[in-house]
Amino acid sequence: MTTTRSVLAAQATDFPRWFQDVIAKAELADNGPVRGTMVIRPYGYGIWERLQAALDERIKAAGAANAYFPLLIPEGHLRREAEHVEGFSPELAVVTHAGGKQLEEPAVVRPTSETVIGEYMAKWIQSYRDLPLLLNQWANAVRWELRPRLFLRTTEFLWQEGHTAHATAADARAFATRILTDVYRDVMVNVLAIPVLPGRKTRRERFAGAINTMTLEAMTGDGKALQMGTSHELGQNFARAFDIGFLSSDGQRELAWTTSWGSTTRMVGGMIMVHGDDAGLRVPPLVAPTQVVVLAVRDETVSAARRIADELTASGLRVEVDDRTDQPFGRRAVNWELKGVPVRIELGPRDLDGNVATVVRRLRSSGKETAGLPDLTSTVVAAMEADQAQLLAEATARQTARTTAVSSVDEALEAATTGWASLPYDVVGEDGEDRLATAGVTVRCLQRPDGTLPTEDDERGLTAFVARSY
Repeated sequence: MTTTRSVLAAQATDFPRWFQDVIAKAELADNGPVRGTMVIRPYGYGIWERLQAALDERIKAAGAANAYFPLLIPEGHLRREAEHVEGFSPELAVVTHAGGKQLEEPAVVRPTSETVIGEYMAKWIQSYRDLPLLLNQWANAVRWELRPRLFLRTTEFLWQEGHTAHATAADARAFATRILTDVYRDVMVNVLAIPVLPGRKTRRERFAGAINTMTLEAMTGDGKALQMGTSHELGQNFARAFDIGFLSSDGQRELAWTTSWGSTTRMVGGMIMVHGDDAGLRVPPLVAPTQVVVLAVRDETVSAARRIADELTASGLRVEVDDRTDQPFGRRAVNWELKGVPVRIELGPRDLDGNVATVVRRLRSSGKETAGLPDLTSTVVAAMEADQAQLLAEATARQTARTTAVSSVDEALEAATTGWASLPYDVVGEDGEDRLATAGVTVRCLQRPDGTLPTEDDERGLTAFVARSY
């Protein structure tokens, strides 16, 4: 049975400390040498690689092509879109000296790339035949965080950022929505096994320079909200600032409509916070760097463990052999449990004598089971399929159980102490948002009553979801 390990703080008593303990003990990441930066260790980067591949596949299926733009952006570029630079000013890192002398114009380390990409969109787009222009880049970004947390808010983070230009507002809106639902939500639900709430941000929570920001919000194990990905309609704000124009089919010059959208290494933090338990990580099988670990209990079972691992690997599974028989078996087992490897196969002399193996599933609290060696691959594959579904079901049940419908801001504040609240946004309004903010609570997103995404033009009759957040 899964039990609390003394190496970790308990979730119920100190969830933030538990989160940091898991990152350290499971060897996911470490603090970098500059405050707020992060060193991602191989096991943590392996999870990110799986997420990156899943996102990249869907981004390309949506029609976007990968490109790369510079890390350093002339400061003047940001100032061409006033609302954008105002929104990012407190977070900017600025290079003023290089090559032993002061720069004629300071360069900003990219917090996001709307401005530099806008310049090249203006260069590359001439007519309506060049539209839509659909770009994505995998890169790093820097935003100077005052209260950094590994995998949640780091000064430097890894991400993808997409930028598109369209001939009409309707096309831009449709593509921004498609990215949110067909790319981000698909990966979060069907790969990360995290249920997410789609909605529109309020005016005060919009991305700087956007006319509409759409978001996906996840509930963490302690009932708070975590923004997992956003997609923005930028209207013609950046097109106007950077002269992103085109000749229409009737020969008239028009401004393009642009979007931007991004998801980051925060998704790894979300996976930890949504699925982890007091014994450590629980990694969804689809993103697990190691899906199966085969533990040789004694020296005489090492060769058999390697043979079994080869058979499992040949079936397409990601497998590792633990043949460290000079170390205590219990310690090794606990270490793999902490890392959240979905399936552990333990192979001792008695197992070999009986032509069986002991199978331990990370999600099961009912202990160990025995599987015949000829059926081992099918047993493991079935277990991982079931566990992927179970993680999603558990997280969905928690989100449902801890979301409370209320009718006033006071009730929303009370509900937000343990989970989420939903109430009519007409009841909240901007004054209510101010009240919530003073208590460390925010409107995470707005939905129509039928659960669909509202546009930026929708003002009344919307449902607000309110929570504390990371």
